[in-house]
Amino acid sequence: MALFWTVLLGGLTVFAGSGLALGAALGLTGFLILQFVAGGSTFVAIDAVWNVLNSFTLSAIPLFIILGEIMLRSGVSQRIYAALSPLFQRVPGGLLHTNIAVCTLFGAVSGSSLSTAAAVGSVAYPEMTARGYDRRMVVGSLAGGGTLGLLIPPSLSLLIYGALTETSIGRLFLAGLVPGLMFAALFMVYILLRCRMRPDLAPDTAPRVGLATVLRSLLGLWPFALLIFAIMGSIAFGIATPTEAAGIGVIATILVGRFWGTLTLRSLIHSIHAATLLFASIAFVVVGATILAQAVSLLGVPQAILETVRAADLGALTVLAVVVLVYLVLGCFFDGLSLMIMTLPIVVPLMVGLGYDAIWLGVIITIMIEIGQVTPPVGLNLSVLVSVTKEKVTLGETAIATVPYWLILLSGIALLTAVPQIALFLPGVAM
Repeated sequence: MALFWTVLLGGLTVFAGSGLALGAALGLTGFLILQFVAGGSTFVAIDAVWNVLNSFTLSAIPLFIILGEIMLRSGVSQRIYAALSPLFQRVPGGLLHTNIAVCTLFGAVSGSSLSTAAAVGSVAYPEMTARGYDRRMVVGSLAGGGTLGLLIPPSLSLLIYGALTETSIGRLFLAGLVPGLMFAALFMVYILLRCRMRPDLAPDTAPRVGLATVLRSLLGLWPFALLIFAIMGSIAFGIATPTEAAGIGVIATILVGRFWGTLTLRSLIHSIHAATLLFASIAFVVVGATILAQAVSLLGVPQAILETVRAADLGALTVLAVVVLVYLVLGCFFDGLSLMIMTLPIVVPLMVGLGYDAIWLGVIITIMIEIGQVTPPVGLNLSVLVSVTKEKVTLGETAIATVPYWLILLSGIALLTAVPQIALFLPGVAM
């Protein structure tokens, strides 16, 4: 076992430190372990990679990425933002609440944290700063709200987790729904309390509109509501698999973007091109992580760690706390999906062996990935929003503004640990 850890840590350090792409670093380290620790069993990596890339479930990933890219370029986010803005006009915080609400709705179809933050941020930031909103409060709400794209189903994180751990995608999606809405509500409560104490953070400059106008705006969202139902309804009612639902979603998004938004053939081609590049980068990491996972599994490392933990009598909660701490530290240096793919082969067997539910664990790991999205220096959501502001808000200022949302996400893990039925109730009832 000492040789395994030496090759693993040494390989990752050397390959990653040399500037190689993460997928290459993971894959080459896996090959080294298979060759020199597992007795030359490199051939098993080929079968493992083929099985993963040939997975019907995993084929939903490029479809959901295409869906998110089309949403980003179709002008639909502007329509949603305009429709929801009057709803919060009388609430302290105003359009800051709209940011969270739009991120929640956008996350219900995009599945991507970055797409959500970019799409909503590009609409919200210019509008809100022109009205005198505090820039740091604006980017903080967008960074926090953007993380909901990873938890609100359909979620790329939950999809990859389910595909790699052979866990029901439908149950994972349902498990992420209530926690996602819970976090959206907690974000809004924070904004409400903060803006009551500091009204100058969100000046009330919008013209008042009547209830009838608010209702008309909300009813105008019916094409988007139909899109959400087409994706999630087909999964929840057993009409389609997640992959089939993703295909339905792409077609529905093209129609909605064309007839309700501003989608053109040119922007559709750009969406497919951007989605292809993004999926290629994800697939490369998946391939490398699969090779490493096969090496780890072949040597029985998760089982050995589980036995060590049991012998040490640390307790399930202590191990969970250690795992959370590890994700917090690694989240500073790796992007979320890469971190998840890299750690699942050891973390999932260990935690399930300690008695944790695999569905619940998928939600917890996704929340940890969300926290990584707003943790510098990597924190991709932060970088996206700095670009949206044209660097008028620095990375440091954005990170500080995001701290309250970071703490809310971390507190949510404690709440879900104390009351796991928050995540497990819906999949238990519906499936």
